[in-house]
Amino acid sequence: MADLEREVAALRHELDLIRDAQAIRKVQHSYGYFMDKGLYQEVVDLFADDGELRFMGGIFRGKEGVARLYCGRLRDAFTHGINGPAFGLLCDHIQMQDVIHVADDRRTAKARFRALLQGGSHVTKTDANPRLPQQWWEGGLYENEYVREEGVWKLKVLGHHLTWQGDFKEGWSYWPVHEGPFWPKLYPDDPFGPDAMEECPDKPWPATWVTPFHYTHPVTGKPIEPEGR
Repeated sequence: MADLEREVAALRHELDLIRDAQAIRKVQHSYGYFMDKGLYQEVVDLFADDGELRFMGGIFRGKEGVARLYCGRLRDAFTHGINGPAFGLLCDHIQMQDVIHVADDRRTAKARFRALLQGGSHVTKTDANPRLPQQWWEGGLYENEYVREEGVWKLKVLGHHLTWQGDFKEGWSYWPVHEGPFWPKLYPDDPFGPDAMEECPDKPWPATWVTPFHYTHPVTGKPIEPEGR
C-alpha cells in the first residue's frame, strides 16, 4: 500500500509539472497575441510585480519599468498612444519552438522560445510612423524566467534577444548595420529608457551568436558551449 501511495504521489507531481508547463506556454503565447494587437497593458499584466524586461541591451525593472517600455515607448511608436490595434498596422509576434523546464518545487521555471515577427503598414495608412519600414521581418529568441504566485504563473524575466531584421523586399541581406548602443541614455534622462544596461548586450545583425541555453544538452547532459558567441 505504501508503494502504491508513493507511486500515486509521483504521478500526481508529474501531472502537476505538465500542467505548469502548459500554463507557462499559455502565458508566453498570450504575450504574442497581445503584442500583435497593441494590447500593451495586457502585456504588462503578465509580469510579476518585481518582474524584469531585458530588451535591446536595456534592463527595465519592476512593473513600472516594464510599463515604461510597453505602455510608453512602444505604444507611442506603434499605436499612437492607444491600447489596441491601429488601422493598417501589421505587427504579428509568432511564438514557437518552446523548451520549458519547471523547477521540481513548482515555484519557478525557465523557458526558451523562438519569435518571428511580420510587420508593416498598409499603403492607405496616412499616419504611419516614418521611423518604421514599410514592411519588415524580424527574428529573435526569448530566454525567460517565470514565477508561480498564489497558483498563477507570471513572467519574472522576459529576456528578448533580437537575432536579425530584414526589409520585406530586399530581405535580411541588405538590412543596414546599426552603429552604437540602442539606448544612448538611461531613465530618467530618457523618460522611456531602461534602468540599466546589460554587461554584454547582443551585437546587431549581421553579427551572429548563440543565445545561452538555460538547459544542458538533452542527450549528453553537458553544457552547451559553442566557440565564440
